[in-house]
Amino acid sequence: MASKPRVKVPKMASVGDIITIKTLISHKMESGQRKNKKGEPIPRRIINKFTASFNGETVFSADIDPAVSANPYFEFSARVNESGVFKFIWLDDDGSEYTTEKKIAVS
Repeated sequence: MASKPRVKVPKMASVGDIITIKTLISHKMESGQRKNKKGEPIPRRIINKFTASFNGETVFSADIDPAVSANPYFEFSARVNESGVFKFIWLDDDGSEYTTEKKIAVS
């Protein structure tokens, strides 16, 4: 139901820099409150958790409720002291997991 996540992380930074990270995932985010044409409830299906880690350490995490809009966007900052890999994980109600990774070089 979701498309490939989009993430912007600078490719390079200096030791100790605070960088801005932007993420977006296309997802309809069905809240479970609406009904279909037959009057039956449409099952809830949302991205319910987002986690960003750097070299295995969590740097940002959010639990997401049904009131969030479709295509959730997150922007946050992180301090980088070494080169490494950011890993981003979005978890869906149906058990689907969407992941992507971005490298950053620190000098």
